[in-house]
Amino acid sequence: MSFLLYISSFIIPLVVLYVVGYGFLQKVHIYDEFVKGAEDGFKVVKGIAPTLIGLMVAIGVLRASGALDMLSSIIQPVTNILKFPSQLVPLVTVKMFSSSAATSLLLDIYKEYGPDSYLGKLGSILMSCSETIFYTLSVYFMTAGVKKTRYTLAGALVATMAGVVASVIVTGWM
Repeated sequence: MSFLLYISSFIIPLVVLYVVGYGFLQKVHIYDEFVKGAEDGFKVVKGIAPTLIGLMVAIGVLRASGALDMLSSIIQPVTNILKFPSQLVPLVTVKMFSSSAATSLLLDIYKEYGPDSYLGKLGSILMSCSETIFYTLSVYFMTAGVKKTRYTLAGALVATMAGVVASVIVTGWM
């Protein structure tokens, strides 16, 4: 195990050295290419910044207004039948939009119920087996210029639901 740790500390410097060395062998102006790449990166950031800001503001408004708690209390009869804790409905909902906002909800769950509680464990597993669907769709499809998403949203929602079901099953075995 210590051998792997030793090697892992050298992986990134070796990759950088390999890229620079390969560039020299191919007679590429490495710094100029780096600057071009950085410019392209800034163009991408400039393009997706409004979407990111809009998503963050929307999540903040939903959380501060109490709409997520209201959603969880409305859905509670259904979640009771499905054996899913209604306290985690906001976490699953917000995770589809923003991972950082979902992380703050998970920290609130840890504070209230504890990280080793059923809700803490289930919330942790939910976070690791779900994706920020709407964030990913909006950012990547906008960046790539995709207009027709076809079945992407439906597939992502089905995958998220499968992750939720698997999380409940796995947490029940623990």
